[in-house]
Amino acid sequence: MNMKLKLTLNTLLAAGALALAASASAGALDQFKSFVAGTKAARGDFTQIQVRSKPGAKAPPPSTGTFVFARPGKFIWTYQKPYEQVLQADGDTLYVYDKDLNQVTTRKLGNALGSSPAAILFGSNDLENNFTLAEAGSRDGLEWLTATPKAKDTSFESIGIGLKDGVPQAMELKDSFGQTSVLKFTSFQRNPPLGAQQFRFEVPKGAEVVSQ
Repeated sequence: MNMKLKLTLNTLLAAGALALAASASAGALDQFKSFVAGTKAARGDFTQIQVRSKPGAKAPPPSTGTFVFARPGKFIWTYQKPYEQVLQADGDTLYVYDKDLNQVTTRKLGNALGSSPAAILFGSNDLENNFTLAEAGSRDGLEWLTATPKAKDTSFESIGIGLKDGVPQAMELKDSFGQTSVLKFTSFQRNPPLGAQQFRFEVPKGAEVVSQ
């Protein structure tokens, strides 16, 4: 897998941990469990930044876009700025479309999710089989939950999810290279009406298709 695709896919997998919430009066863990039980689909907007890992290092520009998902395994994660890119899954296959390259990369969804953070948002309800969940206290006006992958071969060390008023507000992803990505969410909608063909991917005209 090329580095650009790997970085984009890792971002998606990180972003999968974002939408975890339910009752504002409950702790983060209770909110999370209630959200998983009651939310089959969602949509919203996101902003993503990467925290500088070394003093003086230049951080990449923020990314912005939209997401929509229907569990299990259906989602569209769209980067709009600074580069246009779409990550889409129909329940069986993951498609990654890079507009600048006019290239679509495909892979089996099961291999892409596994014990990744994406499984929290896009996968099934059996989350505690793959993650250790724990309360992480209050910070910046949010209730925080930490999800630690049980698998040893994941590229993520931990995922922090910040919740408020029953919706996800922020996520902090720490990877095995010591880098931290921060995502913030707005316009979050639970269980919106979605069309039957919402997640069907159509290859753009003239695009190269690469299978992995």
